[in-house]
Amino acid sequence: MATSISGTLAFIGLISPHIARKLIGAKHKYLIPISALIGTMILLVSDIFSRNLILIGEMPVGIIVSFIGVPYFIYLMLKQ
Repeated sequence: MATSISGTLAFIGLISPHIARKLIGAKHKYLIPISALIGTMILLVSDIFSRNLILIGEMPVGIIVSFIGVPYFIYLMLKQ
């Protein structure tokens, strides 16, 4: 519901903690800073792709974020 109300950029806040927990485990001391760094990296990579993918204009960043996040959430759902 948060993504549908606030947009696809809030999707980063939903997927970055899952990726961070997969990388470092349950070490809560490092989980929030690593989640923030992963979210920043996802947004930065998405912005670079959205600016350079189309030569004439720009593609919305949310589309690229969705291309990254949706397959990961499907993976998480199928894993459980």
